[in-house]
Amino acid sequence: MSAGTDAAAFCAELVRSHDFGRYATTLFVPNDRRRALLALYAFNAEICRIRDQVSQPLPGEIRLQWWTDTLAGIGHGDVENNPVAAELLLAVRTHDLPLDRLTKLIDAHVFDLYHDPMPDLGVLESHFGDTFSTLLALSAKILGATSEATEQAADHGGLAQGVVRIIATLPQDSARRQMYLPRDMLIQNDGSSEEVFAGRLTPAIRATLDQLISGARAQLALAEALLPQLPAETRRAFLPLALVKRDLERLTGAEHDPFARQVPSRLQTLWGLWRASSSKAFS
Repeated sequence: MSAGTDAAAFCAELVRSHDFGRYATTLFVPNDRRRALLALYAFNAEICRIRDQVSQPLPGEIRLQWWTDTLAGIGHGDVENNPVAAELLLAVRTHDLPLDRLTKLIDAHVFDLYHDPMPDLGVLESHFGDTFSTLLALSAKILGATSEATEQAADHGGLAQGVVRIIATLPQDSARRQMYLPRDMLIQNDGSSEEVFAGRLTPAIRATLDQLISGARAQLALAEALLPQLPAETRRAFLPLALVKRDLERLTGAEHDPFARQVPSRLQTLWGLWRASSSKAFS
């Protein structure tokens, strides 16, 4: 087995273990594009995991800077011996992925290293734009096309995807006193950060979540409306939105407790994506 094959297998296993939803979407794309998608998603997984691997912000910033330097071609150490870096750089060269967007994604995750509360919805949406929307847009580029409609679909879809993500990780984030719910929205609903950190669902938290979910639904609808304008092969990049739609329905239920961790089974995820992949929206 060659070094390249080993690196590709490493990335696939990393994504399967740490980001199964995105891993599962790659099962429904052409084989010649799957390797690059897995490289992109493995890179994202590595960046997102940094906050769990360090106890202080400075080591985390150093690790993020290593990735920034790697993209700039001034990486420290033997970059090619890092399987994720090697695969990502190959994907960048093969599909002409924009380095500025990948660098912005890295920079956005500096916020994760600190316990500053998310100040307002505008900052949160900018964060989602540099992370979730970027991944959707670059996935579409790997699958073959970029256009104004593609970028708009990625922008809207990423905002919806981000809301689902911060609600899904609310139990872990609140336990470490980290808050992605916009503080201004909480205050407007007569709530506070301390209520979130206490891990109890209060009327203020419920109202804030309902507002975020309502906005996410609207953003998802805008993204879905744009999909028919995209080439068929590009629509597969937006398969993660099928999971967003499923999760928004689950989060809306009155019985849903956002502080109780609930992870859909892998079988449910695969079944949902298989059905979506067969639908007109994504094919």
